[in-house]
Amino acid sequence: RTTREVMLTEAGQQLATRLNRLLDDLNTTVLDVRSYGEQRSGTVRVAASQTPSAHLMPQCLASSQQRYPDIRVILHDRVQQWVLQSVRNAEVDFGIVIGPLNDTDFDSEEILQEPFLLLCHEDDELAQIEQAQWSMLAGRNMVLQDYASGSRVLVDAALQQLALSVHVVQEIGHPATLYPMVEAGIGISILPALALPLPSGRKLTVRRLYPEINRSLMLIKRKNRSLTPAAEAIWQEVRQQAP
Repeated sequence: RTTREVMLTEAGQQLATRLNRLLDDLNTTVLDVRSYGEQRSGTVRVAASQTPSAHLMPQCLASSQQRYPDIRVILHDRVQQWVLQSVRNAEVDFGIVIGPLNDTDFDSEEILQEPFLLLCHEDDELAQIEQAQWSMLAGRNMVLQDYASGSRVLVDAALQQLALSVHVVQEIGHPATLYPMVEAGIGISILPALALPLPSGRKLTVRRLYPEINRSLMLIKRKNRSLTPAAEAIWQEVRQQAP
């Protein structure tokens, strides 16, 4: 506190976050009582890792607005570990993460499986091969997402399983950074199919990798906890919109 302003302590900020959550829940309860016939109203908070946020959630939010105009959906676009923690701490109703997930804190449902793809410059020798093999990545310079991404552990596991040694020259935090780095010739990369289409105008190519190795998208919520009617409606909407 100063003579000009009052600032919350860290404990106060945490309390304020919890109080906002309680007020949202109270508002949801009031709206649910008013519309008890359908019980689809109120605020739903969803946390999603970056690729699902960019490539799955926009159509989910648009369709939810049309189908459930009394539901306000708030999307938190964060890295995977933050999504897991926010679901665990009940800061959001549910989350969308990269799987498989070995965590007993959550109830989960797989909604999508998608293959990993090779991303390279259009002039790269691998761009000329229709059916690229994982073995062709051996010894190559690679630009990969860092370990805040749910995909990085899966990519490492795939390389280890296939006994491939690569040179990871850059580890980046946001998937959009992959494109200019690969285009600049810093290295090749691996990305999930959900990240398509590529940004227009880039001199980039994607190729399917064989043998096919997949990752999954999963909906998660706190274990043995029921969703509100509004959150359940949005959960089902995300399931239906998953390609």
